[in-house]
Amino acid sequence: MPCEFKATRRVEFSDTDMAGIMHYSNFFRFMETAEHSFYRALGHSVVMPDIDPPMGWPRVHAECDYLKPLRFEDTVEIHLLVKEKKTRTLSYLFRFRKLDPATGAAGEEVARGSLTVVCVTHAPGGQMKAVPIPASLAEQIQVAPAERLA
Repeated sequence: MPCEFKATRRVEFSDTDMAGIMHYSNFFRFMETAEHSFYRALGHSVVMPDIDPPMGWPRVHAECDYLKPLRFEDTVEIHLLVKEKKTRTLSYLFRFRKLDPATGAAGEEVARGSLTVVCVTHAPGGQMKAVPIPASLAEQIQVAPAERLA
């Protein structure tokens, strides 16, 4: 059962600020890229149109610590680790490592983030209600070993 996933992204010009470094907010977009890719690797999507009422995964906590800048055309590995799994919530740890342009090997850690999402249904009026994570998804996900989260 998966407890981790790795995604790779290149820093695009539109991801950078006036100083030429990746804008802090884009780290959250990159975390979301890894999260969505993780679900797809399990055969699911964050959009589940076959479920009635419709389901979603709003964020209830997000944070990121920035250690080194990323610049235009840098390639970064986003390593998602499942930190915690409860009945209705999932928490992830993300490690960002800049990839060596010559070898593609993951190098130094440039940022570390976390994200907690809650499984909800959406009522017609927009009301959300926390619900258990569907068994078909929950059965596929396990929490990463403590030594990997350290």
